Amino acid sequence: MTDFFTAELFQKFIKFGIVGFSGVFVDFGITWLTKEKLNIPKYVANAIGFSTAASTNYLLNRIWTFESTNPKVMLEYGEFFLISMVGLAINTLILYILVSKFKWNFYFSKIFAIGFVTIWNFLANAIITFNPAHTAALLF
Repeated sequence: MTDFFTAELFQKFIKFGIVGFSGVFVDFGITWLTKEKLNIPKYVANAIGFSTAASTNYLLNRIWTFESTNPKVMLEYGEFFLISMVGLAINTLILYILVSKFKWNFYFSKIFAIGFVTIWNFLANAIITFNPAHTAALLF
């Protein structure tokens, strides 16, 4: 297990965080646009913003963070997106609990949810999507 938590993994986590930070702007921008300007319900707007950010984050993480050369781009994207959708479920649950039960501000709750889901997304993608051993097994 200690072989998993290396300096290289930490560097990837920092890059993943930078990419994720850029995704926050995409997420919040699309969420705000769909919720405030298009009058889409807040949880649907949240899903749209989150999904759009997940797609842009995949591209940036593939190229910069994990430097993936996996030729099965659609499979890799599918894994990344599936992990992101699990993250969306976690994100939405956290939002629901904090907004509906604890009466926190929607956008403050969203920041908290994004922080929690970032850890889930990174670990799941490092172990599954961008893991060379996993990729090699899929190629054969």
